[in-house]
Amino acid sequence: MDHDDQPTVLLPGEVRMPLLGFGTWQATGKSAYDAVLAALDAGYRHIDTATVYGNEKEVGEAVRESDLRREDLFITTKLPPNRVGRERETLEASLEALGTDHVDLWLIHWPPASPGDSIPLWRELLAARDENLTRAIGVSNYSTPEMDELIQATDENPAVNQIKWSPFLYDRQRHIEHRDRGVVLEGYSPFKTSDLSDPVLTRVASAHGVSPAQVVLRWHIDHEIVAIPKSVTPDRIRANADIFRFSLTAEEMRDIDALGAV
Repeated sequence: MDHDDQPTVLLPGEVRMPLLGFGTWQATGKSAYDAVLAALDAGYRHIDTATVYGNEKEVGEAVRESDLRREDLFITTKLPPNRVGRERETLEASLEALGTDHVDLWLIHWPPASPGDSIPLWRELLAARDENLTRAIGVSNYSTPEMDELIQATDENPAVNQIKWSPFLYDRQRHIEHRDRGVVLEGYSPFKTSDLSDPVLTRVASAHGVSPAQVVLRWHIDHEIVAIPKSVTPDRIRANADIFRFSLTAEEMRDIDALGAV
C-alpha cells in the first residue's frame, strides 16, 4: 500500500487524519511493539493508543524502530476521564512514553462520571492544543447532546468522536449529526460488532474478490468514517490495510447501510 495515496480527512488546523488507522487496545508488551511495527511496515500511518491501554512506551519504540519521519505519522492517545485536574501531567506522561513532543489527536476517552467535569476537562484539552502539545482534540464515546454541551460552552467543536461503529450499528441520523457539527466520526470495534458471515457482506466480498472484513473497512472509508481495526496477527494486519484497490458501488453501500436497520 502506498501511504501517499491513502485517503485522509481534514481536521481543524489543517491537520490531515488518515481514514485507516491501527488500533492497539488489549495489545501490551512485546506483542504491542511487534503489532505496531508490523502495521507500520504494512503501510499504516495512523496509530491509535490511550493512557489506559498501558502500551504507549511500546508504540513509541515501534515508531522509532520503523525509521519513519514523525511528520508522516498520525498518533492518537486518550485521557482517562478520572484524571480531572491532572490532565497536563497525564499528557506529558503520554508524550514521554511515546517519545514525541506532540500527539496529533488527544481525546477524552469517556465522558467523566461527574457531568460537571466535562467542560473543565475540555478546556484543558483546548489549552494543550493551544500550546502545540497536540495538533487536534476530540472526544470518545460521547453522545450528540454531550458534544453539544462542549460546543455551546466553548464554541469549540471536537475534531473527532471515536465511538463503537460497524455496518450493524449504522445509524444514519447519528452520522448526519456528526457531519452537521463538523465532527469526524471514528469507529472502533468494526469486526467485533459485525457478523462477517452475513450474506450481504459475503456477496459484496465475492463480487470484489476480497474478504468480508475488508468490505467492512472499505465501507467505513467510502463513508469518510475513520476505521481503526486491531489485530496482532501480521497476515491480518496486512489484509486490513489492503483495502485501497477496490471501492463499493452506491448500491452496495446502501445494502450494507441497511444492515444497521435490522
